[in-house]
Amino acid sequence: MEPPVPSTPPRPRGPASPLARALRRSPLYRRISRMPLYRALRRMPNPRLTGLGSGLFAAAVMFLLACLLRLLFDGSLVAYGVLFLPVSALTALWVRPADLVSAPVAVPIAFAAGILPICGGSDGFGGQVIGLLTALAMHAGWLYGGTLVAGVIASTRKIKLMTRRRQQRLRQQQQRHGQGPGQMRPPQRRVPTS
Repeated sequence: MEPPVPSTPPRPRGPASPLARALRRSPLYRRISRMPLYRALRRMPNPRLTGLGSGLFAAAVMFLLACLLRLLFDGSLVAYGVLFLPVSALTALWVRPADLVSAPVAVPIAFAAGILPICGGSDGFGGQVIGLLTALAMHAGWLYGGTLVAGVIASTRKIKLMTRRRQQRLRQQQQRHGQGPGQMRPPQRRVPTS
């Protein structure tokens, strides 16, 4: 008899914002939450990649997608650019909070590393380099778009993290001074004696 497999504990959640509570009460959210795809996505793990790990993840996924596009669609660079946007978003979502700055840096490197199989250069090293530079120049919009997506997501996560830390510090200060969460005493000023 095999021992039972322990279930993964639920992720800790903080108090929901008023907007999140209102969205959860909406009929659209209730319909979406009953969909099998939504349930499957909610059960997925929440990976936290290091800065180097996020760069390797993005480069490996983009290279594999480029190889797949070369086999199926004869190396469509537009399809490659479209697929680059969700990979950029996932990279920025899965990088750990300490390495948020690395996501917008790793994503363009992954775009350049992944485009090699479909850049369409001629024979030889020089021809491949010219093909790579031409493909990067011609499809720089996708490169900038994916970098912008990663930058916006990483910045939003950083602002949210800073706000949460500030609130925790404020709560700790209030607990140290014996105040309730809504009671804030004005700072006392020292008056010099004469």
